[in-house]
Amino acid sequence: MKKVLQRSCICCNEKKNKNELIRISKNKNGNIQVDENKNMQGRGAYICKNIDCLETAIKKRKLERNFSSKIEQNVYEKLRGVIGGK
Repeated sequence: MKKVLQRSCICCNEKKNKNELIRISKNKNGNIQVDENKNMQGRGAYICKNIDCLETAIKKRKLERNFSSKIEQNVYEKLRGVIGGK
């Protein structure tokens, strides 16, 4: 039987299956992007597929704290698009 990986949302800290969350990654060069295939190398953070969770994360700067760097607005727009498309 295959083990289901669990990850925590950076906003609400709720544990969910890895495939139920959206991954954001920061590579060695410091580029931060939405990892839709969940296979990019680098530091990763997960967030729920919930617009309320995303808006709270933006407001409280959770991603910026997690990656210790400034997040470009286009990353947030891409996240809104991914969540809105679900």
